[in-house]
Amino acid sequence: MTEKIALACQGLTKHFGGFTAVDRVSLAVREGTIHALIGPNGAGKTTCFNLLTRVLQPSAGSISYFGKDITSLQQEAVARLGLVRSFQISAVFLGLTAMQNVRVALMQKAGLGPQFWRPHSAMTHLDAEALRLLGEVGLANEAETRAAQLPYGRKRALEIAMTLALEPRMLLLDEPMSGLGQEDVARITALIKRVSASRTVLMVEHNLSVVSEISDFITVLARGAILAEGDYHTVSRDEKVITAYMGVEIAEESL
Repeated sequence: MTEKIALACQGLTKHFGGFTAVDRVSLAVREGTIHALIGPNGAGKTTCFNLLTRVLQPSAGSISYFGKDITSLQQEAVARLGLVRSFQISAVFLGLTAMQNVRVALMQKAGLGPQFWRPHSAMTHLDAEALRLLGEVGLANEAETRAAQLPYGRKRALEIAMTLALEPRMLLLDEPMSGLGQEDVARITALIKRVSASRTVLMVEHNLSVVSEISDFITVLARGAILAEGDYHTVSRDEKVITAYMGVEIAEESL
């Protein structure tokens, strides 16, 4: 059976004045996989991610999502197609409970907007789905806990629950392990693996242990261009990749 391509770009380029941040990048993310975008600092990962998620407009090249050209679409329109970036609802409402935060996301999905002025009784029909989503990310027991009281790693899980409320067909995660302690890294890694069972995931991530554990395919960027691609075994032994990472972290993990 032919593998379906969820997200692809051809010749993707971004200039900022005389500086080329992304240089003719072409990649394809297969449906049902976890695809990692990695590279040393200054490699162009964030800019490439912003182009793919339609935060930035490319200087050249094209982007397609399940065969549909989305190069000129705004990020809100792309989200409605099911291509959802985690930061689109990443700022949790600290004064609201976990349940209320997810309910806000469900209201957005339904086109209701926050509607904070409506009585609680008018929103209770969303509670069952909110609880289901909290359970999916391991927060069912914290449903009535205010977001401000959740540890940082649990806030990350809440952000993912809010993103899942938008029913993404493809989930894009920008450095999901950033700022997490080791215990939370393990928890969020397991969570990403779990939610990817029925979704495609593209993530930018610096934690190479996480990348090696859950990624099906990896694209390595350096100086705005693709340096190497393949599974972790392949890219971790690529001499160009080892050189780009100054031969420390990847070289050690490839032994």
